[in-house]
Parts: sequence; structure tokens; C-alpha cells
Amino acid sequence: MAGLLAPPYGVMDSDCSAGKMPDKKNMSNNSFASISKHQNKKSFIESPAKSHPKCILQVPSEKILRAGKILRTAILCKAPHMIRDRKYHLKTFRQCCVGTELVEWLMQQSSCVLSRAQAVGMWQVLLEEGVLNHVDQELSYQDKYLFYRFLDDEQEDAPLPSEEEKQESQEELQDTLLLLSQIGPDAHMRMILRKHPSERTADDLEIIYEELLHIKALSHLSTTVKRELAGVLVFESHAKTGTLLFSQGEEGTSWYIIVRGSVNVVIYGKGVVCTLHEGDDFGKLALVNDAPRAASIVLREDNCHFLRVDKEDFNRILRDVEANTVRLKEHGQDVLVLEKSLCSSRTSVHGASSSHYKYKVMSGTPEKILEHLLEMMRLDSQFTESDSALDDFVLTHCVFMPNNQLCPVLMAHYHAQAVQGSEQEKLDYTLNNKRRVIRLVMQWADVHRDHLQEEDVSVAFLREFFMAVSDDAKTTPSLSDQLTELGRIVKHNTEDSRVAQKKHKVILRQFGMGNEKLQKRQPIKSNDEILFKVYCCDHTYTTIRVPVATSVREVIGAVADKLGSAEDLLLVSLSSAGEKVIFKSNDVSVFSTLSTNGRLFACQRDQLDSLTPLPEQEGPSIGSLATFELMSSKDVAYHMTSYDWELFHCVHELELIYHTFGRQNVKKTTVNLDLFLRRFNEIQFWVITEVCLCSQLSKRVQLLKKFIKIAAHCKEYKNLNSFFAVIMGLSNPAVSRLTQTWEKLPSKFKKFYSEFENLMDPSRNHRAYRLTVAKLEPPIIPFMPLLIKDTTFTHEGNRTFIDTLVNFEKMRMIANTVKIMRHCRSQPFSPDSPLASKTHPEVQTYVRQLSVIDNQRTLTQLSHGLEPPRS
Repeated sequence: MAGLLAPPYGVMDSDCSAGKMPDKKNMSNNSFASISKHQNKKSFIESPAKSHPKCILQVPSEKILRAGKILRTAILCKAPHMIRDRKYHLKTFRQCCVGTELVEWLMQQSSCVLSRAQAVGMWQVLLEEGVLNHVDQELSYQDKYLFYRFLDDEQEDAPLPSEEEKQESQEELQDTLLLLSQIGPDAHMRMILRKHPSERTADDLEIIYEELLHIKALSHLSTTVKRELAGVLVFESHAKTGTLLFSQGEEGTSWYIIVRGSVNVVIYGKGVVCTLHEGDDFGKLALVNDAPRAASIVLREDNCHFLRVDKEDFNRILRDVEANTVRLKEHGQDVLVLEKSLCSSRTSVHGASSSHYKYKVMSGTPEKILEHLLEMMRLDSQFTESDSALDDFVLTHCVFMPNNQLCPVLMAHYHAQAVQGSEQEKLDYTLNNKRRVIRLVMQWADVHRDHLQEEDVSVAFLREFFMAVSDDAKTTPSLSDQLTELGRIVKHNTEDSRVAQKKHKVILRQFGMGNEKLQKRQPIKSNDEILFKVYCCDHTYTTIRVPVATSVREVIGAVADKLGSAEDLLLVSLSSAGEKVIFKSNDVSVFSTLSTNGRLFACQRDQLDSLTPLPEQEGPSIGSLATFELMSSKDVAYHMTSYDWELFHCVHELELIYHTFGRQNVKKTTVNLDLFLRRFNEIQFWVITEVCLCSQLSKRVQLLKKFIKIAAHCKEYKNLNSFFAVIMGLSNPAVSRLTQTWEKLPSKFKKFYSEFENLMDPSRNHRAYRLTVAKLEPPIIPFMPLLIKDTTFTHEGNRTFIDTLVNFEKMRMIANTVKIMRHCRSQPFSPDSPLASKTHPEVQTYVRQLSVIDNQRTLTQLSHGLEPPRS
């Protein structure tokens, strides 16, 4: 219950912004009456099909009407046989198309249509607005042998397109497909939600569930509850501002989630107390408490869309959650909460099916979660869900059970003895228990790899554990099969640890902006040392040599020793635009968090205002076009990808978890991840810098073409991080405002750019990007900021502890995002790629040493100098 009801997002939980009372005429009795009628039974969406209006929106919008004309004309030009009279069951249907043929045709027209489901959504847009109609007026487009007719073909002797219309259709087709691919997913979702819950297919439920994963109001719910909700949610829309959804004091019958638009929360005597927007919810508290509505809800804008859960479904889900929750108590307190779910039935030897259950950890104390996962571990080679949960534990335990707590518990589990049973049963239990712990330790060491060498407690544990297993293997030979692999792991960690203590790698100058960038990048460890310049107010500097994971307090100490004074020194990052960030004394590894041209300054508090950026922070004053224009776009993209892969490969998957929960909280460094994220910004600013430093219009047009080509090749190499960075650089206001430059860009390149922008569309939680990635095979360099956004969304929307128990459902969700990174790197990037020539050291040098301006104000001024704003 706690997982479903807490935190209680309700009417009063959202940011309240006082506003005016709604217009009195919108609060009239008619509004109240219309809502009361609506509340008696569910909205029109669930009524039988024949009572539906001909189309959902009676008057199509100009944009969609135009889209329908373009598609009809394109079909008549390219595949005229698709629109013809059809006979079915002795009945003739005039001028129709077939659902499946339309889907197939659409998929052949553009690379932005990635799946049949996406094409269905695009046709659904036309169907919703009446631009395309099903011959029996069905409101859901289906990928089946069903007949559909364009609006123009409804009339007898529909006109054929003129030559001029054919030409326009050819020119506008790709833009039309882009538009429909952007709004199609919404229409597809509405189509599914309009179905009666009993008619939703497994694919439909999966699509709804995927959508629910990204709704803010539901982020704290368990996976099971979200899957349950997918089966009962109803779509509801209201057209007019001022419509009253329900009144204060009425019985609560539904819980609402806003998917489009906004509503005002109105309390008698107080007026509008707050406004709720997309992703917010309301109405749940009245259901939970079985109390009257605490406020009235009034639409704040036209055309608002909601997901609705009705009271009986809400209560049933609550009952089911509680009924399937198994609680293990010790001394009257919960120590482990499991969720019971029915597995697919097994067939017994007599042919009768027997049900069996699986138990999923929802929350618990760290020790009990570990104990349960060890008990559930299968010792045969078959991978099971409990092994997946064990993997989640190994990935996330640093959050709730750091190594100094985990190691002694693992050792205690290894030595645990059975307390009851026959002698043979006790022996079997002891042996299996040891084998499980060995397997877990090996998995733990494999996931953490070199990170274990950084902690004395982990190195000491591995030595002690190996000695214990070696001793046991003398009397129990069946343990020796795991001993060799365990010995290799221990040797790697203990010997490397000794070497690491003697010899630290020294990283020079701002994390290698010098020639050492041409060497293959190696992961940076926290005990590696860095030579770093820390500047004073007068731009003099002192060079310090400290470990990468050094805290700010220690950096200030090192600087103070050199300056001969430690009086109230602050450590400050200063960007090229003069923005200052004062670091806290317990911040660690701050060197890697600086912006592209950022520098570290040490000063006293009263000197803060006098800090000014160094001249070198301004970046270049002339572009590198003379060098850059001689390089092939494919070579540039290849060497960018090669370097990005090196950086990406250095990022340990645990760094994503450290970044999410705060490095200082888990006392770990995320330096490799920081540098990979900085690379994204560097490429973005490189694109803007080169365009804004190019004074010649014709050369600027050539630059735009070149960057669009580079983006296309990055996409071809599955380097989505750089692909996004280049396109985001081109869509930066300093570049996108250069209308004279864009006007001269050939239409072919404009189409490519529009297609790429569509892939970057952030709506529906980057659905276009996620669909694309789902179709790719590794190696992939993913769009890293989105993975960060996903883990942050999960972290901020879910509590880490529920009533002192670890919220393991949250750990599972975080681990699932980390595993995307693991999947992307599951195959090596091949440096022998035949797609580009790699013998160009000047290209390699160039892409690894980009010189950029990262001050947006400077870039905007340069842009205005190239094309002054029109008055």
C-alpha cells in the first residue's frame, strides 16, 4: 500500500500559483449540469461504436487537411492502383484503400517511419480529424484488410490532381510525413485508450505501460501497479476552457492524470489556489480517504486530455496489491516486502496445469534483501529473474550497503551452517550456500572491476575470501571448479592494487588538452594524480599535483601551502561568460566538472566580485575552416566516433549511479562520465563556433552542408551522442537565426536536417529517438544526457527508503537504465571499419583538439554581426 499511496500526490500537493477566479459564465449551472451528466456514467469514449460521431473532430485543421491532400496525391502519382472500387461480400465500396496497403506504402516513403505501429498512428491522425474515414465509421485505424476512403473521394467523381498539385505533393511529402510522425504517437495512444479495456491487446498494454513509465505523477508506483493501470485507464477529453470537471463536496468517483493542457484548482471562498499542468494528477485523495472532493477542477485551456482511473478499478488495484504483498517481520517490524505474482502455469505429468508463484523483492533491509536473493539463486546455468535481481543488487548496493558493510556480511554468509536436518542435508545446504556466495562474489568483482582496487577493505576481503575457499576446496573438491576463476580475480585486484599504490598515472593539463589526447584514452582512476593550474584574482596561477578524487578541502590545503596563506580561501569554477560556482568543502573530483573553457580559481570571499575570465577562456577569434574544409565529412565523423568510443568505453557503468545519487554521498568519483558529457558540449559549441566565425555567406552555407553530412555519418556509425551534439549545435539560436544562410541551403539538405531534428524531438519523452535505438544492434554510442535524465527522473520521483526499508523497486528501475549502457557496449567498436579511410593523422588530431567559444552571449553577438536583426 505504501508504494501505491506514498507520496500522496493530491490536489494540494502541486506548486500553487494564485490566479483569478474562473469566468462566472464558465461556472454557470449549465457547466455543472453537463459535468453531472458526464459523471453518471463514463465519458463518451466507452460508449458503443455506433453512437460515435462520424469523426472525433468534426472540422479538420488546415494542417491535417493539407496533409491528407498531399498523401492522396502522392498515392495517385506513385501507386494509383491503391485507390479504387473494392468488392466485399457482394457489396461495392467506392474509391477505397486497404489498411495494410496504406501502412506498407507509408513505410516505403521515409526513413522516419520506423515501424508498422508508427505508421498506424500516422494514419490515425487523419482518421481522427475526418480526413480519412473508415467505410463503417470505425474510429480506430487498423493494420488489416479494412477499407478506408480519403475525404476527397467521398464525393462522386472526385477530381484527379492537377500537374501543379502533383509537383506540390512531391515537394511537401517529406515535410508532411515528418509532421505526421511527430503527432502520430499521440493519436496512436488515444486510439488504444479509446478501446474498451477488455479489447486491448498485449501490444496495446505494453504501449500504455511504456507511456506510464514517463508520467511524473506515477513515477513512485511499482512496475506491477503501472501494468495494472495500463489495463484500466480511460482516455477523456474536453474541448472548452471553463468546463467544470467536478465540484467541491461531490463524491470522488475518479482519479485523473493530465496528459495535455492545464486545470485550475478552485476552493470556495479562496478562488484559484493552484494550477496543475501536464504530468500532474488530481482527485486521488478523495478515493483513498473515501471523502468528498476537497476542491473544484476547472479547465484552464481548450482541448485538455486526461487519463482517468475509476473508483472501482482503483480500489481493486489497491486490494490486489495488498493481497499479493508478502511481509516478513522480525520483532514486529517489516524486514522484507515481497510481491507475489502468478507465473505461467506448468503442465504436470498428468496433463493438469499447476500454478506456481514468483516473488519479487519490493523493499527490505539490505541484509534481508541479500539473504533472499542468495536463497533464490539458481546454481544451474539457467538465467532466472532472481539472477537479474541479484545483478540489480550488485549494481546499486553502494547506495544502501557500501562495501565496508557488504564484505563482512558476505563472509558471514559463506561460513553459515545449517541448524536442522539430517547430516547429509546439512552438508548439502552448506555446500550449496558456499557455491552461491562464491558465484555472487565473482559477479560483484566482475561488475566493479578496477573500482575494488581503490578500497583497502575490498582488497583485504578478496584475499581473505580466497584463502577460505582454498581451504574448503581441500576437503570439498566440488568447490575447486570455481577456485581458478576466483584466484584470477583476486590476483588481478590485489596485485594491481599494490602496483597502483606505488605508481600513479599523472594526467597533465586540464585533463589532457595537449598532445597526449592522441594516445588511446584509458579509464581515469580516483587515485591517479593530476597536475592542475589553480588561478588567483590577478590571473597568476599555482600548479598543484593531487589525486583525481581529492576533496575541495584538500585542494584548498594544497593551494594554501603554495601561496603561504589559507585564510578563508574559496575554490571557484569560473566560466568564460564569468559565471561563478563556489564549491563545497566536501565536493570531490571537481576538476572534471568544469565547463568546456572553465577554469578553477582560488580566492577569498571579498575577492569574488573581482574575478574575471582569462583571455584564453574566450576561445578562438578565427574559425578553422581553412583546415576543416579540406577534410572529408566521412573521415571527420569516423575519427569523432573513434574518439567518442574511447571516452565512452572509459565510463564505468557505476559512474552513472554515483552521478545520480551524488558523488559526495557515495564518496566516489565520476571523472570518466564527466569528460564524456563535456565532449558532448564541446562538439555542440564547435559547430556553433565554426558557423559564427565564418564571415562569408557562401562558405557558411558550405559549413551547414558539411555539418549535416557529418551528422548523417555519425548516425551511420551509430554515434548518437555526437549526432545529437551536431544537430543541437545547428539548432542553437545563434545558428538557427541566420535566415539568409539557411535560405541558400539546398532543399535536399533542409530535408535531411528536418528529419534529424525529428529524431531529436523531445516530445513523448524522446519517443522518436527511443524507437530508433531499439532497432540498432551494438556497438552504439547512446545520447548520454538522456540516460542521465532517465536515472535522475527515477531517483527524484521515488524515495530511496520506505519506512527505513530500502526501496528495491527503485534500484531495479535505476539498474535497468544502467543496463542500456551495458547493452550498447556489448560488442566492440571496430577500428577496421571499411566505411572511412583512417590514415589521416591530421583529421584525428583536429577532432581531438577542438577549439571552441562556449560563451552563448559572445556567439549571439557574432551571429548578429553576420546577419543583423531585422528591425
